[in-house]
Order: sequence, then C-alpha cells, then structure tokens
Amino acid sequence: MNDALANTESTKIFRDIDLLTVVEIAVILLVTVALIIAMQRGLNWIGQRLYGQRRLTLLALVPLLRLLIGITAVILIVPLVIEPSLQNMVAVLGTVGIALGFALKDYASSLLAGVVAIGEKPYRNGDWVRIGDHYGEVMHVGMRSVELVTADDDRVSVPHNRLWNEAIVNSNDGKPRLLCVAPFYLHPAHDAAAVRAMLRDVALTSPYLDLDSPVEVIATEQPWGTEYRLKAYPVDSGQQFRFVTDLTVRGKALLSRHGLRFAATAAVPDAGPVA
Repeated sequence: MNDALANTESTKIFRDIDLLTVVEIAVILLVTVALIIAMQRGLNWIGQRLYGQRRLTLLALVPLLRLLIGITAVILIVPLVIEPSLQNMVAVLGTVGIALGFALKDYASSLLAGVVAIGEKPYRNGDWVRIGDHYGEVMHVGMRSVELVTADDDRVSVPHNRLWNEAIVNSNDGKPRLLCVAPFYLHPAHDAAAVRAMLRDVALTSPYLDLDSPVEVIATEQPWGTEYRLKAYPVDSGQQFRFVTDLTVRGKALLSRHGLRFAATAAVPDAGPVA
C-alpha cells in the first residue's frame, strides 16, 4: 500500500490549486499585460520622436520584448501549476514538443525545402524569379525562406516549401542575360514585314541593348489584330524595366509616325446574369 501511495505521489503532475495560487497567477497575468501595454506605448512614443534607422531599430524591438515578457510569465506560472520534478518536467516537455511539432510542421517543411533549394539551385542570389504573384530579384536565400526585392522596391519573404507544389520561374538562371519582351498590338491592315524591320531597328538603337545577344520580332495574328513581341537582352538584368520602357516608348513613337493604327477592342457591356 505504501508503494502504491508512493507511485501515486511520484506520478502526480499538477499541484493542488488553492485560492492563493489562483491569486498569484492572476497577478502575474495582470502584470504581464500591463508591462506589454506600457512597453508598446512607451517605445512607440519614443519612436515618434526619432528618425531614420534609429526609429526603425527601436520599433523592431517591440515584438522581441513582447515575446520575452510572455516567456517570463510562462516560466513563473508553470511551477505554480506543475510539481517541479524531473519526471513531470520530462512529461510536460514531451507534450509541448509534440504540440510544437504539429504547430511548426510548415516551418520544418520550409527548412527541408531550403536544403533542397541549396542543392538543386532553383534560385540563387542575383536571379530574377517569379514565385506565385511575386516577381523580383533574389537578395538572400535563407534556411527557411528566400527574400525577393520587387520592381516596386518591396522586400518579399517567400517560404521555401512553395517548391513542393508551385512552379518557380527563373528568368536568368544564374546568368547576367535576361530576355525582355515588349509587346505591340496593331490593326491588321498594315505591312507586317516593314513593322518587323522597324521594331528590330528600335531594339538595335537602344542604349540598354546587349549587342552580343540576338534580337527577335515574333508576329502572331489575333482575332482583334496583329500582336508583335519584340525580344531582346539588356546589358544587365537590373536594367530590364528601363529597357522595356525604352523599347515601348520609342517603338510606339516610330509606328505612330508611319501612320500605323494600333489595335483596339470595343468594351462589351455587362448583360447581367443569364436567366
């Protein structure tokens, strides 16, 4: 009987909760909430009076300090609820580990995909890639995510686990050359050979053109007119947007000077839901 009682005591995980324990836990929670609110308001108040990098660095401390305060509160509350024995700590930590494993399965998947990305190299620093709706230059390949900087100077962090079920479009694949395409849409009544020659001249006279790379003009007939795709390579992949803009502006001006009509489609009014 004594052995059974000893085993029962040794397997007891949670302490007996009395009124004093409840009060202590409530005080810890109230102090924690008060500290978080005071910290956030105080740092935001100070941040509004700073400028530049100092302000950004100070505001970046808010989530870190909030996390530290929360962890401290948990460390203070756990001994009030759980018997502080080695067996109990192992059991609690094991349960927490399983819960974290389920909660962080996507994080673990991203880490594994990061290892695959380092080996297979679907993107590297300096590559211009499209992942989903995001297109930009790869600035950093971390263990969990890849950081892109878009044409609008937005920094986008994309987790590596997108590798498992999404196509990764790499525009230059580790090379300095990157193909740019400037589309033009013309009315079908025109001399197609002359248009191709004019668009080719537009590319060959661009200051951004890589002269060692080919220039192509692809024409396809559409129901609304003729589509031309002027394809060429800039000297540097970072010049792609200026290059396409230069081709588009000068190409449109040249075609207009020769009296060519651009294609236009009439807007079809919404007829509403079909009965």
